[in-house]
Amino acid sequence: MSKGRVLVVDDEADVRTSVRLILSKAGYDVIEAEDGAAGINALKSGENPIAVDAIICDLDMPKMGGIEAIPNFLYDFPSCPIIVLSGSATLESTTRLFKPGVLFKQGVGEFLSKPIDQEQLVSAVNKAVNKG
Repeated sequence: MSKGRVLVVDDEADVRTSVRLILSKAGYDVIEAEDGAAGINALKSGENPIAVDAIICDLDMPKMGGIEAIPNFLYDFPSCPIIVLSGSATLESTTRLFKPGVLFKQGVGEFLSKPIDQEQLVSAVNKAVNKG
């Protein structure tokens, strides 16, 4: 039995594969998307939107990055927890997301940096799914 469904949005195929393998081993179903636009489309496919228990999203991607995609995820799925997974774990990126009054403050629950720490990732997803 699945613990939940997680959307992983990252432009790096090896990162998506790693996250999928880690989360699948932990009991989660994983949907993958290569950028923000593909992530939005994956959730809105057909007449019935796909329900997810958490979204993991990179910030810097071609076409549509996390900064643009996250408000769309929050608009369509306001109660879905979002975890940012980024290789640019700079103070500036983090500050932009958690600044008071910014829309992201309402939905971004965790900021993880690459390379992926398996225990940290599973812990963050467990926490997000149990909260959501």
